[in-house]
Amino acid sequence: MLITGFAAGPLAANCYVVALAPDAECVVIDPGQRAVDPLRDVLTEHRLRPAAVLVTHGHFDHVMCAAAVCAEFGVPVYLGAGDVPMLSGQLRALSPEFRASMTMFVGPGEDLDDLRPGELVPLGGGEHLRVAGLDVDALAVPGHTPGSITYRLALGDGEPDVLFTGDTLFAGTIGRTDLPGGSPSRILESIAAELLSLPDETVVLPGHGEATTIGAERRGNPYLAGL
Repeated sequence: MLITGFAAGPLAANCYVVALAPDAECVVIDPGQRAVDPLRDVLTEHRLRPAAVLVTHGHFDHVMCAAAVCAEFGVPVYLGAGDVPMLSGQLRALSPEFRASMTMFVGPGEDLDDLRPGELVPLGGGEHLRVAGLDVDALAVPGHTPGSITYRLALGDGEPDVLFTGDTLFAGTIGRTDLPGGSPSRILESIAAELLSLPDETVVLPGHGEATTIGAERRGNPYLAGL
């Protein structure tokens, strides 16, 4: 199994590339802001061909380049149905003050008004995806956004599963809930029901920062105490 990635854009959102092996099809997870060039470098290095884009949620730092990847490689983009409206007018629902703080991260030519890809597949959670030879389950984890999805990758052969959690669960913390559509109670309910129910050895690859495990977060994440 090949799992690699890089942090993209001013907000350092993690973009992941997953394939069974080099010289094969792959899935691209969260090609966000300014991800196209580093993604091409990864694909060239490992001789990979994208078969699909999986997006954990609709914020621009995770989805901005999904349409470009979709167009270049002719692949579908999977996104939680609740976040589809976010692809049009990303910042409109924010207060003027918060909008100003976000636009400082947006460079010339980066348009947030239309991020919709040519081929979009909305997810409701509970879907099993078989793509690029990989088995991936889409877990609905609303709270950071209404349509947040965690992708659970089954490695098999006794290896622990891998979770791509986006901005739902990080090492030592959880996603913010003060943006439009966020909910403190829902994110904790989602984490308890969908993520903490998994084995301790399950690997967590978050949308920002370093990898962790479910066991480490169960024991040491202060936001999860009592769940």
